[in-house]
Amino acid sequence: MGIWAQPGRDVRLEWGGEGVAALGGSCAVLVVVDVLSFGTTTDLVTSRGGRVLPVRWRDERGVAEAREAGAVLAGEGAWTLRPSSVTEIPSGTLLALPSPNGATLCAAAAATGAHVLAGCLRNASAVAAKAHELADGRAIAVIPGGERWGVDMLGEGKEFGPLRPCVEDQLGAGAIVAALRQRGRSASAEAALAAAAYAATDVAAALRGCSSGRELAATGHEADVALAAQVDVSETAPVLCQGILERT
Repeated sequence: MGIWAQPGRDVRLEWGGEGVAALGGSCAVLVVVDVLSFGTTTDLVTSRGGRVLPVRWRDERGVAEAREAGAVLAGEGAWTLRPSSVTEIPSGTLLALPSPNGATLCAAAAATGAHVLAGCLRNASAVAAKAHELADGRAIAVIPGGERWGVDMLGEGKEFGPLRPCVEDQLGAGAIVAALRQRGRSASAEAALAAAAYAATDVAAALRGCSSGRELAATGHEADVALAAQVDVSETAPVLCQGILERT
């Protein structure tokens, strides 16, 4: 185990796909955090008794497999990646949810063999409790997804630019780390810093004022930011089971 795996601490944190690669081999649980919007939408769907099938971004094979599994593909009907679109989704719905960050990272995390959870601000304490249970004394990695420079959600062309660490995922990860520390878990410097940022921040104001929140507001999606900024309003911890995120 190298220094990049943050050995000697129960809770570790690193960003994006690179973080999954760095920590996946040494941690029993990986918590993927994508506040705007995959993690928040997943919480809302699973809290209502639905399930989410994460699909790698622009993965045509994954989309075809989702359809074969009987999933409803986000964007082809009333339900999309936007949290406000799924607040009334029926129980039992299997929603295939592509996203460049959260869904793609869930697939990468699953390949490590670790338990995988999808976290956000809404379910931070519930996800921490479930991660603590599944880890059974072993290490937990919290993976804030971040954004990618140059991703065009609607257009064609280059899919991924460099990683852009973002306020919303830093805070979501920090909330989960803080809840794990309350259970006696030690934190790496990277994880502790996220928890400190969360503790010192007006979360709702930060999400409204950060670049990602302002981008959504500029396109008329303030309601999605408001849903994502709610802290610990959900008791659901979505766990990836055979490729599908569901409430356990």
